[in-house]
Amino acid sequence: MEKLTIQEEEVMIYIWELQCCFVKDIVAKYTQPAPPYTTVASIVKNLERKGYITPKRVGNTYQYTPAIRENEYKRHFMSGVVRNYFENSYKEMVSFFAKDQKISTDDLKDIIDLIEKGKED
Repeated sequence: MEKLTIQEEEVMIYIWELQCCFVKDIVAKYTQPAPPYTTVASIVKNLERKGYITPKRVGNTYQYTPAIRENEYKRHFMSGVVRNYFENSYKEMVSFFAKDQKISTDDLKDIIDLIEKGKED
């Protein structure tokens, strides 16, 4: 899975939200001032080339749908972050955020509850 640029990731998030869309639909999701249509169309072409979206010809334009699920991308991306920045340890990652006070004790308790609940299923 090829890494996305910040701009590609932003467009991909809009496509995941919309599920099925045209370039004009993506442009409409941006806050103003939105980037030019041609810029978004270029980003969409890159996403298509990278295999993240599937085009379908509709009249003289294309309709796009995600070829990769959002969870699949997140899982792949987060695995890389943990591997490259936290010695391949999720414990190290959580510890980093706890030490930096980016995660509270209550949040940690909620995470533990989610983990324990997942083991029961």
